[in-house]
Amino acid sequence: MAHKKGVGSSRNGRDSHGQRLGVKAFSGEAVPAGSIIIRQHGTKIHPGQNVGRGKDDTLFAKITGVVKFERKGRDKKIVSILE
Repeated sequence: MAHKKGVGSSRNGRDSHGQRLGVKAFSGEAVPAGSIIIRQHGTKIHPGQNVGRGKDDTLFAKITGVVKFERKGRDKKIVSILE
């Protein structure tokens, strides 16, 4: 008879790192040009005036200014940069 239990490999020992999504610059905050405002999957919030959209749907400031969040209609959110 064996004196030790058979040690099997664990099948659930993997976990992925968080992707650090979310709002990085809030309304009323001054941001420099090129800084990331929102990291998101899909266009949950759309780019407005002076805001660009990266290929991974990241929203970034095109100019230096102040962040402004606003609603367009009932269900669309927009972020803009005001000078």
